[in-house]
Amino acid sequence: MLGSWQQHSLYSSTTKTSPEMDGARVYLVTGGCGFIGEKIVELLSQQDYISEVRVFDSVAREEVEKFSTATTRVTVMKGDVRDYELLLAATRGVHVVIHTAAVVDYRNTVPFREMRAVNVEGTENVLRACCALSVPCVVYTSSIAAVGPNTSHEPMFRGNEDTEYSGEVELPYGKTKAMAEKLVLEANGKELSNGGKLTTCIIRANTVYGEKAAVLQELYLVAKARNGVLDYLEPEDTERNYTYVGNVAWMHVLAARNLQLKPELLAGQVYYCYDDTPTRRGSVIRHQLLSAADPAVRLGSHIPYWKMWLMIQFYRVIKIVLYPFWKLQPFLNLPVLNVIVTTFSYETDKASRHFGYKPLFTWQESKRRTAQWLKAAAGTPEPPHGKKN
Repeated sequence: MLGSWQQHSLYSSTTKTSPEMDGARVYLVTGGCGFIGEKIVELLSQQDYISEVRVFDSVAREEVEKFSTATTRVTVMKGDVRDYELLLAATRGVHVVIHTAAVVDYRNTVPFREMRAVNVEGTENVLRACCALSVPCVVYTSSIAAVGPNTSHEPMFRGNEDTEYSGEVELPYGKTKAMAEKLVLEANGKELSNGGKLTTCIIRANTVYGEKAAVLQELYLVAKARNGVLDYLEPEDTERNYTYVGNVAWMHVLAARNLQLKPELLAGQVYYCYDDTPTRRGSVIRHQLLSAADPAVRLGSHIPYWKMWLMIQFYRVIKIVLYPFWKLQPFLNLPVLNVIVTTFSYETDKASRHFGYKPLFTWQESKRRTAQWLKAAAGTPEPPHGKKN
């Protein structure tokens, strides 16, 4: 297998453009300063058919512009997807939008109305701007949380994009992503101001790890504070997919390219993210990632559901009692606990069949890159939730 950047360059140099694709493309990445968004920007900047990558983010970090190359300029614009006029200005002259901007919150630190405003109304603004300015292609970054687990905690074991799974999503974050997905699919085929048609597709990630994964960093620090012991909540028979951030980003790059080249195949489609990271209990994968950075990290004991349920209830009572005097740090909640203990996995090759996706990074390389970053970043924790990406 070619090395990551060799494979990457090979793809760029051998891809043929159709007559309607001649000329350099301009891409807009909303949330391009976030965890997944920044990696998308990095990979887009290496593609020789793109002249500019615009980044629209409420946290505009100018260092993202370092990804600029001799042929591709990366520009950063500060703005919130809730601000339609600013978004409209950023979208003018764009050929493709990759919409990753979202509030990702699992601990109920962000009011639901605010999360909905960004994740749902912000998505509506993106689609509206594309129709107004005749931007023909939108790739939307979603999450497996938009599918489930549902409030009945029914498992999904190695399903795929066509697996039937019903019921109300339990996580508030998942609810907003499901609402946004509905908007994106309904917008596919809508008429643009120039008479063309909007084409959309959806990329669903599961648990994403890699450089700048703040949750993984937090777990590492917790393990180090407990003499390297990493306790876990998942029962032995649970299973969940993990995917390296570089491969999630690469799938976006390929999907966006092929949505232009083969709209009749990709338009209106949903794709699960995957790579060769082993599909197994989440605690096993986390241990492998953390122990690669620090061999002293070891798996501890399984915490029973009933014990964690009692701890959550106790915390809720204490939080109410102390609220007038002291705001406690966010703690695990029942919806997240139920997600953790429920098998929700998939097995698919749809992205490979539709647009030739192959992971850019192997499991071994993904693990090595993550470990290197963890070693360097262990002393600088970032808030893991409630962040706009």
